Amino acid sequence: MSVLAVGLSHRSADLGTLERAAIPADELTKVLHDLQQAEHISEVMLVSTCNRIEVYAVVETFHGGVNDVSEVLSRKAGMEPAELYDSLYVHYAGAAVEHLFSVASGLDSMVVGETQILGQVRASYATARDAGTVGRTLHELIQTTLRVGKRVHSETGLDQLGASVVSEALAAAGDIAGKHALIVGAGSMGALTASQLRKAGIAEITVANRTEANAVRLAEKVVAEGIPARSVPLSDLAAAVELADLVVACTGAQDAVFLAGHVPARAGRPLVVCDLGLPKDVDPAVAELADVTVVDLETIQRRMRDAGAPTTERQTAKANGIVLDEVREYLAGQRSAEVTPTVTALRRRAAEVVDAELLRLDNRLPELDSQVREEVGRTVRRVVDKLLHAPTVRVKQLAAETADTDYANALRELFCLDPQAPAAVASPTAPESEKKR
Repeated sequence: MSVLAVGLSHRSADLGTLERAAIPADELTKVLHDLQQAEHISEVMLVSTCNRIEVYAVVETFHGGVNDVSEVLSRKAGMEPAELYDSLYVHYAGAAVEHLFSVASGLDSMVVGETQILGQVRASYATARDAGTVGRTLHELIQTTLRVGKRVHSETGLDQLGASVVSEALAAAGDIAGKHALIVGAGSMGALTASQLRKAGIAEITVANRTEANAVRLAEKVVAEGIPARSVPLSDLAAAVELADLVVACTGAQDAVFLAGHVPARAGRPLVVCDLGLPKDVDPAVAELADVTVVDLETIQRRMRDAGAPTTERQTAKANGIVLDEVREYLAGQRSAEVTPTVTALRRRAAEVVDAELLRLDNRLPELDSQVREEVGRTVRRVVDKLLHAPTVRVKQLAAETADTDYANALRELFCLDPQAPAAVASPTAPESEKKR
């Protein structure tokens, strides 16, 4: 079983394809179950953000896993698999681990160095865990990934140079200090938007959301941070827009929620609308209105291409170096762990042989003094332990150092071990997702 990464992002697909492939939060669990029920997938998690959709799966075979993931993603997007193939990228085994570490570190983001993606990976793991689609392999991989992302930011300062997509959108909106902002959407992106608005010097914030309780919660948090704020239901959107100088839409809804009819005549008063939704939250007709400027993900992509990434070669190189070091260490640990069950099976087999021979001794010499019998038993076990110690320690070291040799299989062949025994030793209480196959 190996890790497979299949996805599409701002680097591989146009915004229209990303919009079609986007998976709303309320559909994530169903898609995860669809993926896990595929023939070649045993564990799976899905990262879905405003500029990437990525599946990380533990698969039995490379081609089978790619086909399974592609079929589910294309079906969800309403596309034929062949249509989606050109926008997909695929990473396998060590390359998949390296890609995930790079993503979590912000090295693959639209804005290099941004830290929001680390929280998104954590949230994606939590969703998959709650859905029951994560087993031991993905659990260990994601825990390592989160640590690597934190290490990159703390040791390189990349996060201080990088900005989030939200901050880039607000920068494209111009000077917003002292103005009134309306946030449409009270999820994680809405909370991040409120934080960035506060840093930019916004004077007042209104929060609108389909679930009013969530809007109230975010508005209260904003007030606690020292910014006047209030919440309104989506039905009052037009009235809230009339008071606003800036609108940031980030609901994650499947269809547009901000329409031209929500924008009253501005009478020469400019309005900037930032659409951070994927699919888009803002109807295209809004951009045709007088005194209205729309900033969307395409605008941000153009801005980043024109301005260049706000990083230095030195910091990026250091971050990449950390990622590569961590990948090597992780893979070495995995190779060592793979041989451990076989070593355990070998020691168990040796103990069985010792017990059988001591039983034969008891049958042949029943009159043997009990103290002598116990001492013989301890001596034989010490001899076996000493004979096995050096080779079993060394085989773990060799397995960690190179992937070219299957040391576990070599041990099984040399000592005639049952091929099923190591698997039983490896996961006596394996998660259900691992027992499925």
